[in-house]
Parts: sequence; C-alpha cells; structure tokens
Amino acid sequence: MQVNGAPEPFSTSRLDALPLDAAHAEEMAEVLSDPALHTYTGGAPEDADALRARYERQAAGSPDPAELWWNWVLRVRGDGSLAGYVQATVRGERAEVAWVVGTRWQGSGYAKEGAGGLVRHLLDRGSVRTVVAHVHPDHGASAAVAAAAGLRPTGEQVDGEVRWRLDAVREGVPGHHRQGGAPRFPPRANRHPAG
Repeated sequence: MQVNGAPEPFSTSRLDALPLDAAHAEEMAEVLSDPALHTYTGGAPEDADALRARYERQAAGSPDPAELWWNWVLRVRGDGSLAGYVQATVRGERAEVAWVVGTRWQGSGYAKEGAGGLVRHLLDRGSVRTVVAHVHPDHGASAAVAAAAGLRPTGEQVDGEVRWRLDAVREGVPGHHRQGGAPRFPPRANRHPAG
C-alpha cells in the first residue's frame, strides 16, 4: 500500500473525496456501467471483480518511487452514494489529473465540483505547482470541467487529446509565489497509468 504517499481525503460543498479502496469496487461498477462513459477514452465498463483488481493495483501505488498515484471516489454527501472518481498522478511539482462522473449524476455539477476540489487540494498541499489534464477535442463537457477547475488549453495535443494546464505560479494562485499582478484563481465550482 502507498503508505507514505497515500492521498488524503478532501471535501467540497456537496462531495466527500475518499481515498480509493478495493471495497468501493462493487458500487463503482454500477456507477461506471454506462458504455457511453468510454466514448472518448476507449475501453468498456468493467465488472466489480476487474475494478477490485484495478483498485488494488492503484492503491498499492506506482512501482516508480518518484511517482504517486492518488485516487479518490466521490461520495455525494446528501445521500451517501458514490458518483464517480477523481485521480492525480503526481511527479515532483506536476500532477496529471482526470475525472469521471457516472451518467446518472451528470448535469448536476459534480464533475466541475470534484475536479475543482481536486485541483485546489493538490495546490493547497504545497508541493504541486502545475496541474495538467488531457481532454478529447470533441468532449465539450470535459473541456468545460477543465476550464471550471482553472486549467486552460495549451494548443498541444498528446495521443489525440488536447493538453490543458494550470501553472500555479504563472496564474497567481493564492499561496503560490508570483511576480507582479494580483492573484487570480478560478471560482469554486483522463487517464491513469494503472488504467
């Protein structure tokens, strides 16, 4: 288990982000069961056993000690149900993030809230200064989530996806040093190596 580099839980106004555990597999298999969730990323829904095995690998952490795999499920505080997940692969001062919210919970703002909460959580910890996400150019909803979390498209493409980026120093995120100008931060509001 990723003891020294384990993710810490965090919360937003309506969501609790809980560190991923294999015990979440049964419920998450239902949350992620819609094949439409794979339209832009490929693949297909996994059953509870396959997710359990994946979650065990992810919770064990990266075999590379310089890289941290942080994964959280998103629990809706109002009814206690799991609605999706957020994740970050952290290497030094850079975190690559992704998010997925189940079809039943889409349209409620949970993806924006979860991704925005993740970005704030990473930056508030102090070690991450750059946050990156990759979004399919035709996935308007995911692009809106990235923008709401404070990321901006870079114009670069990686494996057919647009790279989005937030540089905390350059963007003047509070708590991060920036030369000149007033601090700015976005209003509150996909892919993982262990796949």
